[in-house]
Amino acid sequence: MRILILGGTRFLSREVARQAVARGHDVTCLARGESGPPVTGAAFVQGDRDAGLSAYEGLGGAWDAVIDFARKPQQVQEALSALAEHAAYWSLVSTASVYSSHDTPGEDESAVLVPAMASDDGVFPDPADNEYGAGKVACEELVRELGPANVLVTRPGLIAGPEDESDRFGYWPARVAQERSPVLIPDMAEAVTQTIDVRDLALWLVTGAEDTRTGTYNAMGPSVPFGELLTLSTAASGYHGSFRTADPQWLHEQGVAYWAGNESLPLWMPEGYEGFSTRSNAAALAAGLELRPVEHTVRDVLADEEARGLHRERKSGLSAARETSLLAALDQADAHGRN
Repeated sequence: MRILILGGTRFLSREVARQAVARGHDVTCLARGESGPPVTGAAFVQGDRDAGLSAYEGLGGAWDAVIDFARKPQQVQEALSALAEHAAYWSLVSTASVYSSHDTPGEDESAVLVPAMASDDGVFPDPADNEYGAGKVACEELVRELGPANVLVTRPGLIAGPEDESDRFGYWPARVAQERSPVLIPDMAEAVTQTIDVRDLALWLVTGAEDTRTGTYNAMGPSVPFGELLTLSTAASGYHGSFRTADPQWLHEQGVAYWAGNESLPLWMPEGYEGFSTRSNAAALAAGLELRPVEHTVRDVLADEEARGLHRERKSGLSAARETSLLAALDQADAHGRN
């Protein structure tokens, strides 16, 4: 197949390009090129999608499939204008953030969405961080309205795997591998996490193009309790230290961030997100999504973390100094409570 990847040089899009090439396809990646070179075997066309229709001038001919990762509706609208009539199939990677509520476990693709970002005379603004879901809903609507007859919309949740730069999933295997004891964790052993391996998601996207898979799917991994994820991480790393559990409300009062980002405890979510990591992936599994065991993802992520440096500066998680400070404050709070 002749496949155009709008992206192809960073994490998920790079893995899609890698797998598409490995499966014998003729792959072209259109990107700015700031995230690194394309994978070996893929052609590269440099283009800035923020520059408008001119970004697509270097592309010619017909495409068996276009795979798009954009979060900006304006980019999607212009790509469709330039390429839709030359494409037999369009695959949009959306997000679970399109859903308006995350408090109900087990919801499927029929759940209510946030309102789509609106355009002003056909021009969309760039989505702010808090408009990410609204922007993706608009992207979905554009693809269904302006795209070719065959359209796939994929809504993943958290994506993990080697080369992940977000550090959300990788923080925990890397943290226990450092052998600093104790490890500070929120009191959420029974809370559920849901992560899809980047390689499984990439294969779903490539085989979707091969099979002309259409429709809208939650491409989610299995729901795994946080305590089980820690057990898998300690088994992979050989950690023999202890864990120190802190009350979530206390952590919040200390300014520890939820989910991701600087000085956070990754995967920890506030109340009201009980459905965030339990979305139904039944439709995608029935349509061919294959998921590897979570312990394999943990093992491979740990190997990648070790290769990049366990003590490197991270985008998500607690620094060693911040964790030490919190543990001392927790000891003091516990001592005060006993007295």
